[in-house]
Amino acid sequence: MEVKKSPKADLDSKRLTFALIGLVVSLFIVWRVFEIKSYDKRTLENLQRTVEIIEEEMVEITKQEAPKPQPPAPKPQATQIQVVEDDVEVEDEIDINAEVSQEEIIEEYVYEAPEIEEEEIVEAEIFTVVEQMPEFPGGAAEMTKFIQKNIKYPMMARESDIQGRVYVNFVVEPDGSVSNVTVMRGIGGGCDEEAIRIVNMMPKWNPGKQRGVAVRCSFTVPIVFRLQ
Repeated sequence: MEVKKSPKADLDSKRLTFALIGLVVSLFIVWRVFEIKSYDKRTLENLQRTVEIIEEEMVEITKQEAPKPQPPAPKPQATQIQVVEDDVEVEDEIDINAEVSQEEIIEEYVYEAPEIEEEEIVEAEIFTVVEQMPEFPGGAAEMTKFIQKNIKYPMMARESDIQGRVYVNFVVEPDGSVSNVTVMRGIGGGCDEEAIRIVNMMPKWNPGKQRGVAVRCSFTVPIVFRLQ
């Protein structure tokens, strides 16, 4: 047996349903509002933290020095061109004939270098006899000691039993140095070369003088080679 609802009960049921739906919608709206506010609050906190981090990482900007002003570039000098009118007469004109026929013979120009006269080098006079003759430092005795100390008897002369005197001529310069060493009379076997070597080793002499002035003077020394 069916129970029939009265129209009033049906209307109350619909009102209750709509009320429940409205309550659910209201609760949903309130929940969304709170969610949005909490999201905005968290977002704001994150933004503040980001700003703080950025402020900590900021580097102080140093002041850059302004570049020194460069001196102004020199103004280019303009070349002045003077225009000569056609009717102006030019003095000292030079006529150049560049027309040459094929049959004309042209002489070949040969350059001749000018002769340069060489200056003759005049050496000072070499004296053989002067008022004050050259002298070895310390005299003849010291020269003998010097020769005996430094001379080396050549092996060839030793093996060939060569002995004798080698006469060596040289020039004592005004400063006492020895130059132009030559053998006037030798004995061979390497003794001549050894005599030249000994003279070239000599210290500066006391130069020869003529009228109180040091001059170039020729001098001859005998060097004795003797086997014992």
